[in-house]
Amino acid sequence: MEATSAKIAEELIKIKAVRLQPENPFTWASGWRSPVYCDNRLTLSYPALRALVTDALVALIRENYPHATGVAGVATAGIPQGALVADRLGLPYIYIRSEAKKHGMGNQIEGRLQPDLEYVVIEDLISTGGSSLAAVQALRAAGGRVAGVAAMFDYGFGHAAAAFGEAGVKCAALVGLDELLAKAVEIHYIQPVEMAVIQDWRQDPVAWTARFVDKPA
Repeated sequence: MEATSAKIAEELIKIKAVRLQPENPFTWASGWRSPVYCDNRLTLSYPALRALVTDALVALIRENYPHATGVAGVATAGIPQGALVADRLGLPYIYIRSEAKKHGMGNQIEGRLQPDLEYVVIEDLISTGGSSLAAVQALRAAGGRVAGVAAMFDYGFGHAAAAFGEAGVKCAALVGLDELLAKAVEIHYIQPVEMAVIQDWRQDPVAWTARFVDKPA
């Protein structure tokens, strides 16, 4: 799995899914500012990489959640990857919106939720863990059971790990930030000054964000 993770990290860099903007940081849904952003949705446009990621997620699930009997994608980026994984595993599939629709059936969970199944929740990346845990909560509130969360990328923040622990949810990811940065340095995608900024940010993203509160996004 380590070799596969390193390969995926390298491919993410090659297709420019990883972007660096230390001077004009990205704004996350949580409100945090970040000098680095990983757009895993780009992998869908590259068939060979798409298959590699799908195969790797399937292997990750079989290793960590062998008892999973259903797959649930998290809107929006986890929806297509979840569907690919469910198809490869031959398991029932649903996806979870961030909130219930305000028209039609008013569903938050699309597809047929089966209470007797244990769903592995597919997420594209873990930052604060908020969207993943909100999906888990919605699934449980609807009567579903959760085997765990499988993500393509994890920034590796301690508070996110703590939040998953408090919720009683296991989370496993294909690639972590350390692996991504190691590969970026190896192929000279990141310069020393950029690495220093990223390391400073990851130590305390809240304090780092505070430097930009009065600046344009």
